[in-house]
Amino acid sequence: MEKFICIHGHFYQPPRENPWIEEVEVEDSAYPYHDWNARITAECYAPNAASRILNADKRIIGIVNNYAAISFNFGPTLLKWLEEKNPQVYSAILEADKESLRRFSGHGSAIAQAYNHIIMPLASQRDKRTQIIWGIQDFVHRFGRFPEGMWLPETAADSETLELLSEQGILFTILSPSQVLRVKKVTEPRWEDVSRETLDCSMPYTCRLPGGKSIAIFFLDDAIGQELAFGSLLENGDAFAGRMVRSVSRFPMGSGILSVVSDGETYGHHHRFADMALAYALYIVDKTKPATLTLFGEYLSIHPPTHEVEIREDTSWSCLHGIERWRNDCGCTTRGTILKGTDSPPRNPTRPTETPSGGTGVSHSEWKQTWRRPLRAAMDWLRDELAPLYEKGMSGYVSDPWKARDDYIKVILDRSPYIREQFFTNHATRILSDKEKSRVISLLEMQRHAMLMYTSCGWFFDDISGIESVQVMKYACRAMQLAREVSGIDLEPVFISYLLEAQSNIPEHGDGAAIYRNNVARSMIDLNRIVFNYAVSALIMDNPDTQAIRHFTKLAESVEKSESGKIRMVTGTLDLRSDITGEEKILEFAVLHLGTYEFLGGIREFTGDVSFTMMKDCFKAAFRTADIPLLVRSLETEFGTSTYSLWHLFRDGQRETLFRLLESTLEDLDSSFRQIYRQQISLIHAMREMQIPVPRVFEDPVWYILNRDLNQTLSEGGDPQKIQHLVNEMIHGQFSPDRSTLNFTASKRIASLTKKLSCVPDDIIAMEEIIDLFKILVPLSLNYELWECQNDYFYCGKKQLAFMKQRVGEGDSRAVRWISHFKELGTWLGVSCSE
Repeated sequence: MEKFICIHGHFYQPPRENPWIEEVEVEDSAYPYHDWNARITAECYAPNAASRILNADKRIIGIVNNYAAISFNFGPTLLKWLEEKNPQVYSAILEADKESLRRFSGHGSAIAQAYNHIIMPLASQRDKRTQIIWGIQDFVHRFGRFPEGMWLPETAADSETLELLSEQGILFTILSPSQVLRVKKVTEPRWEDVSRETLDCSMPYTCRLPGGKSIAIFFLDDAIGQELAFGSLLENGDAFAGRMVRSVSRFPMGSGILSVVSDGETYGHHHRFADMALAYALYIVDKTKPATLTLFGEYLSIHPPTHEVEIREDTSWSCLHGIERWRNDCGCTTRGTILKGTDSPPRNPTRPTETPSGGTGVSHSEWKQTWRRPLRAAMDWLRDELAPLYEKGMSGYVSDPWKARDDYIKVILDRSPYIREQFFTNHATRILSDKEKSRVISLLEMQRHAMLMYTSCGWFFDDISGIESVQVMKYACRAMQLAREVSGIDLEPVFISYLLEAQSNIPEHGDGAAIYRNNVARSMIDLNRIVFNYAVSALIMDNPDTQAIRHFTKLAESVEKSESGKIRMVTGTLDLRSDITGEEKILEFAVLHLGTYEFLGGIREFTGDVSFTMMKDCFKAAFRTADIPLLVRSLETEFGTSTYSLWHLFRDGQRETLFRLLESTLEDLDSSFRQIYRQQISLIHAMREMQIPVPRVFEDPVWYILNRDLNQTLSEGGDPQKIQHLVNEMIHGQFSPDRSTLNFTASKRIASLTKKLSCVPDDIIAMEEIIDLFKILVPLSLNYELWECQNDYFYCGKKQLAFMKQRVGEGDSRAVRWISHFKELGTWLGVSCSE
């Protein structure tokens, strides 16, 4: 009787993109990374694509792609981000699925996910269907095959959702044992009531649905899920493997499948280095064969269900009360998932990936979640108001508005003119003008954001002021903005009135209406604001930053810059076409930099060549006399309320602008500090030797210059002798290294050298350079990030080591030298040198 193990990882992050610019803006809490997606990629998604297997000496003896040996789903919105921002990891995920097809008899590791992680039982039937279709189409687009299974967000399920899955060709899904009502053998009429404790989870079940269809359901192992999230199981790969082996040995029928399911972020983000525990556990199970590693699809094809199941309606894996967590103050919070005795596998209650600002990631036992109901009510009201606006707006353009929405995912995945035109060919009832096409796309975008506003994380955490709740309100805001543009109807006042009842637990934040006005409405962006960002970049850079107009195509521009003392001005026109809606506009602008951080600008639609020239001449006349009051008055006269300041820049733009403004000041400080360094370094050394305290006014500038020079030399790939000199100065003068900066820079330098070695594996000089750099930097006790370097070294060894050993056998002295250096480099990198 054969036993099987399937490990499934649910890899997901909520969409974090600013809804107006479709980009994730800087998130300070993710430092030193730009944002949490980038940080979690570095801690989890990338390591699992090249996870280490260590020997007894803690040195790397193997690097494996975990995704190829486990079942997994990635949130479509997360995959979209990875495709754009980290194509290497994205490619490794896709390649793992291809490898798994070869390994698991044509069944792939990847399964689909309902598109943007909405709680399906709380969604309208239309939204459920679209979420499933979008999830499937996104999967097909990326993985090149139809998915066998689909992950339901929070495993939240009802019969209607399961029926829609089956209608769309999905064979199976995964639920928690707490979601079962009763079971029976397929061949027998008698049902047996079961609970989380009594359900046999070692087999798939068939669930017959009201419409006559059916779907297979696998039930995850609850106990192991708890231990993975909150125990020490992932501290050791042997322990993880042993725990799974003990579990399969106790199967009621002697054979079956163990379904180990958790958040994918458990492996590396929630638990550091847990990707290696996973890799080693997989290695042990595969090597010793106490059970066979499998995937749900493969197991189902060999072992069709012998038992039938009925589910409990409206249940999930992370709410003891079914699905109340996403609409009521049910008592489930980030502090209480385990403390309150949940009967479902936990989401990590303190996961920093989504810890909101304002302290909502901290346990506050007195806090209430009464805000969940009015937030849900506001979204439901808005959805139901937008639906008839959408249907009416699409009438006369497409044959079936809702079928067009289902098919719109193809345009979302590829916004090229060809795909866009193909969409209109398939759905339009007649040939549409460019303006009509733009209107149709705007209506579809309104619906896209109307679904994004239901992303589950908006209700999961403890306060409405958290970044997740603010994010879903931003999607609602964008949907209402589009509704205003296409229909002239303003839904915002009523929406805000619902939020008056959503009281924050943090008194200074007030209620949901105040949070909306302060954190959502103020972040709204229109085309004018985008052009302002572009114009400011034109003032402070040699060339305007095209990132400021991302998702727009620049058709034409005219930019003229002027400078007089500390005052600078830019005027011009910009012809833009939205890559999303296709809408085209010409705007004119005038932006002033009055010194320090004072920026003022005006933007408006192009008024014609004559009017624009008159406006520009007016500003030039005031600028020639450096009449600042006149310039400001002219701005107000010409542009009225369409004026902007530094606060209207995007968050990344604000930082870029301010740091550029600081450059001249930093250059002055650098010059002064360098003079102190040159004049006083000998004196400081002498004082150190005589154990005389050095005045901070001398010590700090010298510390700054030494660290700055070392960082710059490493960044630029400078002379090793200069690096050695700077390190000696630091050690002799007892100056501590700026490790947070030098760790990063030195790691980048080493990575660039190992990349060079991977391209030219027989380059002995490159190996010597890396080894010498390690030796020079030893006194600084830096903590390197060597993940990428280790990958390059390991695969270099796979390609070259056997060949070099053969050359040694033929008497090649250079090969002897190569192997000696390669082994020494492996010691520095922590990788065992063997083919």
